[in-house]
Amino acid sequence: MITVNIRKQGGAAIITIPADVLKMLDVEVGSVLELEVAQGAFTARPVRAESRKRYSLAELMQGMTKEDMDAIHEETAWSREGEPVGRELG
Repeated sequence: MITVNIRKQGGAAIITIPADVLKMLDVEVGSVLELEVAQGAFTARPVRAESRKRYSLAELMQGMTKEDMDAIHEETAWSREGEPVGRELG
């Protein structure tokens, strides 16, 4: 069993989570934990974000016609005008 102290920081009560516990939970500073309180105790569980599907370029372009691409090219022509003003790639 690991023992930690509760301390005050600003208006909040803070506990320190030892590095070994962070490793066991596979979390790091900035991770989100879900707290469940029951029968005078609390349990902390990492909140795991659902992984987002990654699409290939071919999947994204599926169903696009030459006419569609021409229309997009025409609608976005303004974004290719002028000279770079920062660290853009030319």
